[in-house]
Amino acid sequence: MLELAILGLLKEQELHGYELKKRLTAAFGPLSSVSFGSLYPALARLEAAGAVKAVEAHQLGYAAQAPTTPMTGSMTGEAAAFRARREPKRGGRAKKVYGITERGEKLFEELLAAESASGDDDRAFNLKLAFCRYLPPDARLGLLERRRAHLVERLARARASIRAGRERMDAYTRSLMEHGTETTERDISWLDTLIATERRRGGSSK
Repeated sequence: MLELAILGLLKEQELHGYELKKRLTAAFGPLSSVSFGSLYPALARLEAAGAVKAVEAHQLGYAAQAPTTPMTGSMTGEAAAFRARREPKRGGRAKKVYGITERGEKLFEELLAAESASGDDDRAFNLKLAFCRYLPPDARLGLLERRRAHLVERLARARASIRAGRERMDAYTRSLMEHGTETTERDISWLDTLIATERRRGGSSK
């Protein structure tokens, strides 16, 4: 899922590692395990596979983002200030900007279209839904219908568990489980709306 998220974000625009981490945290949630320790090895794997390209920021003109030096009226001083804005700092680590390649575009499509090992994985579904616009209509509809089927099964199991253990549960545990079933019911209703919209747009159920 991390590789899918990286490729999806880079498909939208080229990003520095820090900005990429920030957007990944937003995508996966603040309690996710996305860190520089997991991000950079993933980027290295994608780069080795030819799916991602890394370019030093100053090669793309990003060094121009350095603070602006006020005009001094001195030709020598202004020339030095111009060079400082254009040249990378010596002795420091040059920032890299990451972008997706043609191979990365194909890999992204493969990962997005692939069925999860566990269709009941909430995080995987939410991530795929965020990039759902890149899927063809039939694939979008299939993703939504599979998710709905998994939630219907989850709801049936939860209701059966509540019925079987009602006498042994305290009020708080029962209330928590009932809250879970209500949340699942709302998610199913939400998916019904999305599925109906896809079908009106021309997707056809298999």
